[in-house]
Amino acid sequence: MTSTRVGFVTQTHTGAVTPIESIQWAADLGYDFVEIYMDGASERTRLDREAITEALEQSGVDCSVHLPFVDLDLGTPRNKVREGSIRELRACLDAAADLGAEKAVLHASTHATEPEWSERTTKPRILASVRELEAYATARGIELCVENLPDNIYSIHTIEEVLAETDASLTVDTGHARVSGFSPADTAAFLDEHRDRVSHIHVNDARQARDEHVPVGSGTTDFETIFAPLESNWEGTFSVEAYTFDKAYMELSKAKLDACLGS
Repeated sequence: MTSTRVGFVTQTHTGAVTPIESIQWAADLGYDFVEIYMDGASERTRLDREAITEALEQSGVDCSVHLPFVDLDLGTPRNKVREGSIRELRACLDAAADLGAEKAVLHASTHATEPEWSERTTKPRILASVRELEAYATARGIELCVENLPDNIYSIHTIEEVLAETDASLTVDTGHARVSGFSPADTAAFLDEHRDRVSHIHVNDARQARDEHVPVGSGTTDFETIFAPLESNWEGTFSVEAYTFDKAYMELSKAKLDACLGS
């Protein structure tokens, strides 16, 4: 595996662990970066940017962010709602730039669905939103990475449209691909075909085709097959996304992923 770095998505949105604690975990366990989820208890107005930046500098840990999504809508035909969502995400990108974030993960999604609204209406709005946010992020030194979502307008089956219509990079979530019906070989083939645009991977383990986010190695995901195409000529990042507040599980996840990657 060439020049890859491993981090994890923080569970700071719950308030059960803080960004500073997450950074310390990363330093203690040998992770290269944290991906701060900017929502809930760690949404942008509640982040102590000075303290986080200091902790990152002192620990030598890098930073990326996961942008909020649960109450935002990039494809709604209600222009005021869409414009408000874009304004909020711009503000999040400003905050991310203050933290020195390298990448920002984006859900290119909408709550406007059929029968009220067709994809002919919502897709162009989503793509326009992505283009606007990608340009805004790039101007601030941040790489915008759109994530494949399970059972959504831009799943692993359709996200190539985002590649064709925008300059955004991709975050590939292994669990979301599995929920969408991709086998390990299918996901591997997708990564191989789009290696020039795939910049970030969410390592999402599961015991079945559900979005479980269990610690790496606790599920049945065949990561060795999935990641095999990336063993050479790829320099992206891997981010463990496990729904746990147990430091020991994050240590195990790092060890399991390192073994898979041959680190």
